[in-house]
Amino acid sequence: MQSVDIQSFSYEERQGMLSALTNAFADCGGWIIDRKTVSPTTVEFRIEIQLRAVLELYASLVSSGLELTRGAHLTLSELCTCRKNLPIAADLGQIVAIRLEVSFLEDVTLHSLLMTGSSYA
Repeated sequence: MQSVDIQSFSYEERQGMLSALTNAFADCGGWIIDRKTVSPTTVEFRIEIQLRAVLELYASLVSSGLELTRGAHLTLSELCTCRKNLPIAADLGQIVAIRLEVSFLEDVTLHSLLMTGSSYA
């Protein structure tokens, strides 16, 4: 089983975004294995999805309004390329484990970022 880490952020309202993400995972056949609050502004999802549905997941994440980091875009693009170039159709049933970290920036101010030395994205 392949495992990838994806980092993202959102300026949207937390409850609305969490609901949109849950729907996005379900719409492309993903399973939520775990969901936990890492900090007051960060939530982590652990999901599993078949490789054949990676393109749908990527599109759902972007259309939900989630902002992906450059690394996340590269990782998802790589999975989509892998999906496209598999020699055997049965390989598309492979399961990919994804750890998606979402930082909510709705309540984060410039002052709080400067005071903590935090960096986002």
